[in-house]
Amino acid sequence: MNALLDVVLVAGLLALALHVARARDDQGAIVGFIAFGFLLGLGWVRLASIDVALTEAAIGGGVTGLLLLRVEAHTRDSSAPDRTARPITIAAAAVLCIAVTAGLAFVILNLPSPPPTQAPAAAAALDATGLENPVTAVLLAYRALDTLLEKVVLILALVGVWSLAPDHLWGGAPELRPAVVPEPLSYLARVLPPFGVLIAVYMFWVGADAPGGTFQAGTILAAMWLLVMLAGLRAAPDTRRVTLRLLLIVGPAVFLAVGFLGFAMAGGFLAYPAGAAKPIILGIEAALTLSIAVTLGMLVSGPSKRAPTS
Repeated sequence: MNALLDVVLVAGLLALALHVARARDDQGAIVGFIAFGFLLGLGWVRLASIDVALTEAAIGGGVTGLLLLRVEAHTRDSSAPDRTARPITIAAAAVLCIAVTAGLAFVILNLPSPPPTQAPAAAAALDATGLENPVTAVLLAYRALDTLLEKVVLILALVGVWSLAPDHLWGGAPELRPAVVPEPLSYLARVLPPFGVLIAVYMFWVGADAPGGTFQAGTILAAMWLLVMLAGLRAAPDTRRVTLRLLLIVGPAVFLAVGFLGFAMAGGFLAYPAGAAKPIILGIEAALTLSIAVTLGMLVSGPSKRAPTS
């Protein structure tokens, strides 16, 4: 039964990938891409990678899909020329995809057995962090510097998006509300956010000991905020607001401060003192959750479309 489920899952992923590649309209391709993201999340569940599955569903199927839909809405032009790919272009893309797939398969199938791994050493030191979720331990302890830099990259990406605004709109607010808000969207925006916030808090809290964590929680919060703004229940904030900018940097700032305090507390950058690692990591994750939520929400919102309010 499990083998049959896996075959159906792989067939569905391949079918959706072909649909996205061959779709003649952008909207249809984007919808297929969103479905592909959610189905890929199920694939990661079958591989027992629950954290990756949650991230794929939240980012690949959720926020990225919403971002692409907004781009499509802004670039839609009924008078645009036909952009259907020529057969030679499709053939070249197919050959390239097959070559990349074959190369990856060759590398994976020729890995040494057993493959080299640091998993036993990492698992042996897991108790020192006080965390039971090995994914969180890896992200916030063993490769904490990478995790910190990833959050900085998100903020830099947001600065790049904001820089697309005209000079006279700098510091103003994005515009998400469509001319006509569908009633189902308005209803969801009133009903769904309380549950979404509750789920986000739960995912943040259990992330230390079970699948979940700050990125998934922040993504859910961002999705709830975007839903409210799309329905017109709340306007997008001015990008020059001090509160907004403080929320954007509070996560990386707390992370960096803890990193430098590590020299005094544990003898190294981003080192945690014995017996206090877990509460410190939870504090970092709480700040990062807020920053990720605000950053992703403003990234999807786009550059300023309205002049700043006085």
